Amino acid sequence: MIVFPNAKINLGLNVLRKRSDGFHDIETIFYPVNYRDALELIHQTKNDSPVEFTGTGLLVDTAMQDNLCIKAYDLLKKDHPQLPAVKIHLHKAIPIGAGLGGGSADAAFMLKLLNDKFKLNLSTAQLQEYALRLGSDCPFFIINKPCFATGRGEGLEEISLDLRSYKIVLVNPGIHINTGWAFSQVSPALPGRSVKEIIQQPVETWKNELTNDFEMPVFSAHPEIKNIKEELYRQGALYASMSGSGSTVFGIFKTAISPLPFLDKNYFIKSIDF
Repeated sequence: MIVFPNAKINLGLNVLRKRSDGFHDIETIFYPVNYRDALELIHQTKNDSPVEFTGTGLLVDTAMQDNLCIKAYDLLKKDHPQLPAVKIHLHKAIPIGAGLGGGSADAAFMLKLLNDKFKLNLSTAQLQEYALRLGSDCPFFIINKPCFATGRGEGLEEISLDLRSYKIVLVNPGIHINTGWAFSQVSPALPGRSVKEIIQQPVETWKNELTNDFEMPVFSAHPEIKNIKEELYRQGALYASMSGSGSTVFGIFKTAISPLPFLDKNYFIKSIDF
């Protein structure tokens, strides 16, 4: 079986407070975008190892014990020992550590793939519980529809938001932003208006109201990322923002464009439909 885990962008992101467990409460809009990895699962009938993993595409520079696809298998195997040995192949296209949720998507899709292939009969709620143990934004990819997210990102409310008439440009400069560092640079505060309210307005009005709290510290440390956002606006973006804690910046356009000013910088650039 093959599935195609997709990326997400954050439409606004407010860090509200630090919790007693060390995590932060946030509010954001998770929105799925049509840029995908490919994930294949094969039932291994003759194999001494429970999991054989191979990968192509972008380099996933993590130890096997930290691989989220393998973690997803191990997590389900504990409660469902009947799971057989498997071979997993991941073709990685979504940039890693870029605020697009690629690793989280791979983990969540692995849970769904194992559930479907081996008929574990897990509900959506159960899959979300497992997903949260793999990462704060993993539960979103179980639903994989536009959601208003609260808590660590696991409090999900489906919302009516359709951006399919627009184009999106993703630009990633290859800068890795440590999420822990990014949170440490933000002063949590309640926003004047919730992102849930702002996104009900026309996209053209988002520029001055829909903000990402991580932009200020990340832009200060990496002005190159700020320059990407400014360039997308110069090219006619209706709205541009950093996704998550970065470093990917996206622009929403009425029509497709070719962001030529970035080509000489060896950035990852992708113009896609929503």
